[in-house]
Amino acid sequence: MEIAVRPVSTAQQRFVIDDGSKVGEARRAAQKLATLEFNEEQAGKVAIAATELANNLLLHAGGGELLMQTLDSGDDAVVELLALDKGPGMHDVAQCMRDGYSTVGTPGTGLGAVRRLASDFDIHSRPGEGTAILARFGKPPATRYGAVSVAVEGEIDCGDAWHIVSGEEGTAVIVVDGLGHGTFAAEAARVAVDAFIDSPFSAPGDFMARAHGLMSKTRGGAAACAVIRGSQVTYAGVGNISGYLVSPGQSQGMVSHNGTLGMSQRRMQQFEYRMEPGSLLVMHSDGVSTRWDLRNRADLLNCHPALIAGVLYRDFSRERDDVTVVVIAT
Repeated sequence: MEIAVRPVSTAQQRFVIDDGSKVGEARRAAQKLATLEFNEEQAGKVAIAATELANNLLLHAGGGELLMQTLDSGDDAVVELLALDKGPGMHDVAQCMRDGYSTVGTPGTGLGAVRRLASDFDIHSRPGEGTAILARFGKPPATRYGAVSVAVEGEIDCGDAWHIVSGEEGTAVIVVDGLGHGTFAAEAARVAVDAFIDSPFSAPGDFMARAHGLMSKTRGGAAACAVIRGSQVTYAGVGNISGYLVSPGQSQGMVSHNGTLGMSQRRMQQFEYRMEPGSLLVMHSDGVSTRWDLRNRADLLNCHPALIAGVLYRDFSRERDDVTVVVIAT
């Protein structure tokens, strides 16, 4: 039986926490989002966690971002909160997590409370670089993955999209970047995602050829898809979607051909790669610079994939572009 991870059909909710009023705004949004999926008690837990994370951003980092999204749907729904900052970071994460510890005169129970409320929790912090905190609510997905997909500032619709399907045949993933920004870019991206959902485990090269034809009625875009079966990854890409296999000490780029789906494309070729145990598949749109390097970042590679996606977004996203990062762990 296949279990589909729902893509973000509109921009992932992003809150810039830079004053006290934004804390209440984030809490109300989290409550509303969670109420769509959970009972009142569980939705209340999400709202409390959002409040604590937003307060933590403001008090300890001088501000930051709180991202919210729903993954899956129905009985397996997961609500995710991701707090990101570029503040002073933590010298001792374990100490900062203890109840009663505080550097600003508060009771010091915020992060400990979030950890207890969440069904999935992780934190990464480095002195001088900032902190990333993940809190998920609901049944953890069988596939360990993380995704950030944020629209360029000023747009409601994100021109990027992503989708993951996991089942007996393996795990399949697509990342697509509609040409430009806004509504029409989002429409082009959704056409590619819909085509992927129809047959996620078809040969990636064949899928790209089919998506090329379907996207000819849109403004077009770039896309890449991968199918993971055991240690084998089959990958095909067209345009400016980047794909990498990353493990300690190693980073292997995967080949995408030049072109624009729906407009001009000469080759639809797929490639085979070996995915070593413990490695990551990282795919992202050109809203993320390719200057990142995780090969010697064991501190981050050992974190939840959602935190890795969040840190790549925080540290390497470009201004004036939609951003999507997907990270899948074996």
